[in-house]
Amino acid sequence: MKDLVEKKGPIAWFAQNHVAANLLMFLLMAGGLITIFTIKVELFPEMSMDLITVTVPYRGASPAEVEQGVCLRVEEAVAGVDGVKRLSSSAAEGAGMVFIEVEEYADSSEVLDDVKAEVDRIITFPVETEKPIISEVNTRYEVLTIVLHGEASERTLKELADNVRDELTALDDISYVEVAGVRPYEISIEVSEETLRRYSLTFDDISAAIRRSSLDVPGGSVKTTGGEVLIRTKGQKYTGREFEDIIVITRNDGTIIRLRDIATVIDGFDDSEISLRLDSSPAVLVKVYRVGQQGALKVAGIVKKYVKTNEQAMPNGISMDIWQDTSIMLRARMDLLMRNARMGLILVFLSLALFLNPKLAFWTTMGIPISFMGAFWLLPVFDVSLNMISLFGFIMALGIVVDDAIVVGENIYAYREKGMDPVSAAIKGVREMAAPVTMAVLTTMFAFAPLLYVSGIM
Repeated sequence: MKDLVEKKGPIAWFAQNHVAANLLMFLLMAGGLITIFTIKVELFPEMSMDLITVTVPYRGASPAEVEQGVCLRVEEAVAGVDGVKRLSSSAAEGAGMVFIEVEEYADSSEVLDDVKAEVDRIITFPVETEKPIISEVNTRYEVLTIVLHGEASERTLKELADNVRDELTALDDISYVEVAGVRPYEISIEVSEETLRRYSLTFDDISAAIRRSSLDVPGGSVKTTGGEVLIRTKGQKYTGREFEDIIVITRNDGTIIRLRDIATVIDGFDDSEISLRLDSSPAVLVKVYRVGQQGALKVAGIVKKYVKTNEQAMPNGISMDIWQDTSIMLRARMDLLMRNARMGLILVFLSLALFLNPKLAFWTTMGIPISFMGAFWLLPVFDVSLNMISLFGFIMALGIVVDDAIVVGENIYAYREKGMDPVSAAIKGVREMAAPVTMAVLTTMFAFAPLLYVSGIM
């Protein structure tokens, strides 16, 4: 067959310049292999929730008082902030919380600064309220959870969980761990009305004595010949026994009345309804999160190794197990991609080798890993991680790449059968299939394109 193929354009240039084509292939492969070990691996991609919360503690107040004294005043102050889409609030006993939804066009950080400025201007909060806590809601995905359970007291389980948390955060590649399923510590001081009358005291007198005796006070510095000496009075109390020794009254005759003489100090837990049990025994959770550039699979591997090493060091009757390992789902999705990729490579090679040509089958099959390595190389450029959503996209794209590889390879072989030389057959075969292959890819892209314009968190 006479060669009538016009050898111009990028396809013809690469077909005639093998060195350039091979260099590009090795560049894509090398870039993908280097990048794949540094790509962030997570269950779901990080995203902004476009939500700001304002929490104002108001100890001892009823929900109605919280609504009138806190929620309404915060809503009135921030309603006019530019970028605020919707306001909602929740008034509970002892605290009020206002939820601020941010418009999609607005910068959450700028809106957060404006909200802080407006809340700081509020001077009509009740005297009993504490400093407002203003923060932006960010997504933080849990990798896995360690559960400690056994027949032990709540304090013992919490102390063990705190120790596990501290040891985990001391390890490399683990930054955020929290303890859940157990009540926070609380020191309560109970004084009867009869005792107050007997000693001519009020609640304010006792609270003032506690505030004076439980604090750390900086005292400045003193310059000496040996250097500068910082002075600090350390008197912060942390345990119930320390609070019991606080002096409440000192009489003229030298008599000292301590807090333990007039009050009952309970070193226990917050009076909230939190209870967790596993296999009918008390339990506490230690939740491990992935933050920043940390990989979910790497974090899970470190934690599992820690559990395996330290589970035997737990006290008698206390067990330490893995619970809610979300990395299993991520690893299963990655395994699915790898299985499909291997099956696609084998099927493409066998089908083309048996019915067409082994050499053509090899190079057509090589297009699959080359295209995927090129995609891995570009993921960090577009700030995309390996997660459940992107892996689903890779699985879909795998089917398209496999189909297109077979179609293009078969068309090139058809021209070889007609007597065309290899370079001309490659140029003509690829040119003929470029349009239909491109349209096939665009069809899939257009089918999912409407998702790009769906607003909101979901």
